[in-house]
Amino acid sequence: MLKMKPNRKREAGFTLVEIAIVMVIIGLLIGGVLKGQAMIQNAKVKRVVKQADELRAAVMTFYDKYGVYPGDENKAAIPAGGADNEGDGSGQINAAEQYEVYNDLGLAGLISGSYNGTSDLPNHAFGDNVTLYWLDPGPGTAKHYFRFYNLPAEVCLEIDAKYDDSIWNTGSIVGSAPYTNGTTVPSLYSLF
Repeated sequence: MLKMKPNRKREAGFTLVEIAIVMVIIGLLIGGVLKGQAMIQNAKVKRVVKQADELRAAVMTFYDKYGVYPGDENKAAIPAGGADNEGDGSGQINAAEQYEVYNDLGLAGLISGSYNGTSDLPNHAFGDNVTLYWLDPGPGTAKHYFRFYNLPAEVCLEIDAKYDDSIWNTGSIVGSAPYTNGTTVPSLYSLF
């Protein structure tokens, strides 16, 4: 007599080794993405600081060449090569002259870009404006400051910690609000 064997289908599935390999691959992919995002963020932070350094060098080159600050100059022949608005020659770039700074620097060939002198400002790596003028971000500290608009608080803290005292309302780098994670600081002031 013939014995019949039960017709069992072989059940297919993943072994523990296969599952572990897949988990390792997924972990490596996630780690790579997170590392890439951190590298992009670090590059943007470095770009903000470098932009301030480049603008500082351009302004001082203009000052060395013409004897006045860009935007504040009140002589029609400075800089040559284009129409520009004249400042008051006070030795301080006031709020009304802040747009003309970049027009003068552009006309002098010290920065790239085209600025109209009345409304155009350069943008920082996080997408908002950068300006330079005489202001007082804290009681009794009026000087020329770079003003970076709407930076993430984490970025402000990183810059402040790296180049100053990491306290939001003291030193040569000052925020208009505390550096609270997940928020945006409306203005970060960096001493010229």
